[in-house]
Amino acid sequence: MVDYLSEPIARMVWEEKYRYRADGVMHDASIADTWRRVARALAAVEAPQHVEYWEGQFYALLQDFKFLPGGRIQAGAGTRHHITLFNCFVMGAIEDSIAGIFDALKESALTMQQGGGIGLDFSTLRPQGMVARGVGVAASGPLSFMHIWDSMCATILSTGARRGAMMATLRCDHPDIEAFVEAKRDPRALRHFNLSVLVSDALMKAVKHDAEWPLLFPLAQDEAGSGEIVQCRWSGMAVPQPCRVVRKIGARALWQKIMAAAYDCAEPGVIFIDRVNRHNNLWYCEHISATNPCGEIPLPAYGACDLGSLNLTRFVHDPFSASARLDMDGVGAAASIATRMLDNVYEASHFPLLKQAEAGRATRRLGLGLTGLADAFIMLGIPYGSAESFRLAGAIMARISHTAYRASIELALEKGAFPLFEKEKHCQGEFVRTLPEDIQQGISRHGIRNSHLTAIAPTGTISLLAGNVSSGLEPVYDWRYRRSVRAADGSLAAFETKDYAYARYLAEHGEHARLTPAFVTAAQLPPAAHFGMQAALQAHVDNAISKTINVAQEASFSDFSGLYRLAYEHGLKGCTVFRPNAVTGQVLMSVEGNPPDRQCCSMEREAD
Repeated sequence: MVDYLSEPIARMVWEEKYRYRADGVMHDASIADTWRRVARALAAVEAPQHVEYWEGQFYALLQDFKFLPGGRIQAGAGTRHHITLFNCFVMGAIEDSIAGIFDALKESALTMQQGGGIGLDFSTLRPQGMVARGVGVAASGPLSFMHIWDSMCATILSTGARRGAMMATLRCDHPDIEAFVEAKRDPRALRHFNLSVLVSDALMKAVKHDAEWPLLFPLAQDEAGSGEIVQCRWSGMAVPQPCRVVRKIGARALWQKIMAAAYDCAEPGVIFIDRVNRHNNLWYCEHISATNPCGEIPLPAYGACDLGSLNLTRFVHDPFSASARLDMDGVGAAASIATRMLDNVYEASHFPLLKQAEAGRATRRLGLGLTGLADAFIMLGIPYGSAESFRLAGAIMARISHTAYRASIELALEKGAFPLFEKEKHCQGEFVRTLPEDIQQGISRHGIRNSHLTAIAPTGTISLLAGNVSSGLEPVYDWRYRRSVRAADGSLAAFETKDYAYARYLAEHGEHARLTPAFVTAAQLPPAAHFGMQAALQAHVDNAISKTINVAQEASFSDFSGLYRLAYEHGLKGCTVFRPNAVTGQVLMSVEGNPPDRQCCSMEREAD
């Protein structure tokens, strides 16, 4: 009998996060029981005559971790727990009033109680010092309320020992943007948040030309329009609003503050929000100003992310040999079944809020992606960051994307298109127009079941479950390292673990075998390799990608400071950089005692 959880860290992840137990009873006796439970729950929403068939198809895809549904699906599908199967949500616009703020806080708490991470745009809250009309007191600003959210999050332990994950965004033209940028310099502040600046094309142009940058905020309904007034489409508002220019700063000065904070404490990240909205398949009916906690799913108000990743290591045949090859047809077949599995989550899952159910089912967004990319390269003998790695990564993601789109068109024929689908406008979308002609014609003729289909998530814990395969599209951190996993009682257990491809190579060639040139770690890669890989994949991703650009601790600020601009020039939708620093904690520690390194989003704050 195969022991799918031979690695101690994999077994603990399953025991603490995904094994179904209730009232002292262990319902999942083995990982196979977990797969069967999930397969049965997601097949149960099919037509009665097809349930048994699809249960078998889903189980076969889950077996041996070929497909890794999002952690909430694995933890909750087929259980009696009253939890959501969606990893994350973006909350509604926060109304700029005490009642509105605390209504939003309540919605956030209810969502996190059921296991959902959240994203919030705080740009709707007036800046610190602005007088609140009607009560005559000065506003305390968005950051003051973010601390309240942070405290709320700290008190809620989500299902399966998963602490709440949150993303906070703020517009680059909000008057409190400088304070937002500096917020993480205090190592005690906002530890449950990831922070990202909503960077507009206008700011990037102003930085290029060393121009002044206006900081502004919408006028209240009864407020006189004195001072400099500009029209601007503000967060949470459907049409442009008159906004007062509060003050002006140098665009480059603001940009340098963003980069200095990222250099010193790994945050904030950036979201190129105009590009996100321009490439949004639903450009015609929604405007986005926030993402899920790790940034791979930009979402409208109350939108949900429905994640799953194909484990590429399971599609490599004859690894480490001259005849090593990737089963691309197998990847495509798996993507087709996975699309159906994820679509069924919309019927199988609870939603914490009615608004989330309505918004989610109106678009039926999916986030099908990949994991184990770096390990697959190693098994194929291809160095991460090489031209061949970029070519193959693009080909893999194209196969996943095109197969998923074709599967979604077939699902539309069988079950109907998503409710907000408008044929002519959808077919005019920038991403849709890059798809093969047969897909565009299929959408035009038959509609499509899901508004979006692809995303690449960080997959930290589910990759550990699969034997510690490399996470998402990230390069391998190190061959051996220590990693901490949080138990249900809140304690941390440390494990010394090996990368999946490395461990398999040693098992086949001996503990002292010489590594091939394909064994490349993150520390050996220049930033260009990270950007190149993300760009190669982004061309075939209709949502976005969670990616951290790892930078050596000794990197100079002058070398570091151009990274976000390079991300913009590469056509990316967002970016986070990480340089080891004194402010941030760590999840990973090299066994050899190298400087600590980690993703910006630790396992406590990631999307799975």
